Amino acid sequence: MLNFLLRSIILGLATAALVLLAVPSLRSNIDIIADLSERNNSNIEGLQISFSNAVSRAAPAVVNIYSRQYTAEDRSKLQTQGLGSGVIVSEKGYIITNYHVIAQADQILVATQDGRFAAAQLVGKDRRTDLAILRVEMTNLPVIPLNPEYEAKVGDIVLAIGNPYNLGQTTTFGIISATGRSSISADGRQAFIQTDAAINRGNSGGALVNTQGELVGINTASFQQATDLETYGISFAIPYHLANTIMQKIIADGRVVRGYIGIDGQDVNIMASRLLGGDYTGAIIVLGIDPEGPAAKAGFEKQDVILSINGEKVNGRISVMDIVTGLRPGSTAEFTVLRQGETITLPVVVGELPEE
Repeated sequence: MLNFLLRSIILGLATAALVLLAVPSLRSNIDIIADLSERNNSNIEGLQISFSNAVSRAAPAVVNIYSRQYTAEDRSKLQTQGLGSGVIVSEKGYIITNYHVIAQADQILVATQDGRFAAAQLVGKDRRTDLAILRVEMTNLPVIPLNPEYEAKVGDIVLAIGNPYNLGQTTTFGIISATGRSSISADGRQAFIQTDAAINRGNSGGALVNTQGELVGINTASFQQATDLETYGISFAIPYHLANTIMQKIIADGRVVRGYIGIDGQDVNIMASRLLGGDYTGAIIVLGIDPEGPAAKAGFEKQDVILSINGEKVNGRISVMDIVTGLRPGSTAEFTVLRQGETITLPVVVGELPEE
């Protein structure tokens, strides 16, 4: 048995030597691997992962916000009643924050990280998304890096920057643990980013950024704050693309104008798609219709399946709401609908969603 093992080992070594002689390039590859292995072993103790570059890019653009109110005893005196954070997104001085941070404010003060203070003008607010847009008259403002092409994905590392409990600017670390969380919003319309990065009181309105320091979302609440349950590692942020859309609407119109057609529906799942006799995953089945709404006037019926809007294929209930709210009231939108096996087109004159 021992002789057999020795013969096998010797034969293997001899074969390897012949291969190395026949193919010289393999010898250089082995030398490279050995060199890299030795180098990694020698530097493993000095290996350090840091997100300081991301923080240094984003943090200067995250401001502290102080909400002040007149006292009941003396209307000439202001007291600070609330605190939060905000994000500078434009050299023109526009700041995105949460509506609840400034909701009761008689005066809004903004403090930058370089020690400057200024009173802020409220450009507009939107209760539905809990967003407010401020503007300050200051020069040389740092602007947070923006990347419209970035798409939040579960597992992405993120950093939450804000002013928790007025301790001063603080950065916490975590990952994106879910996207599209609409169940915690008041009307089920708004999709949040869920993260385990700590977001505490005072962080509201601050920045959620990726490892490049680019704005991912606006920190808005922890699950504990929203439900009064003792939970850890569940916090939420408003996606940047939604916050930016709201900001542009407020700057253009002074308020958020949303389209409305007056339907409610449910996503078509794989089983329902098969029953309908085709690939209709992503479409929605109409379950409710406002009898006085634009959809009813256009001839919508319950059990209609919405496939596309103005030629754009829908991808679930949230996408339909996003498309519809983005339509201009008074405009006409073409809805492609599946009804009893036939595809029809329904033109709908878009109405305006009433403000809360």
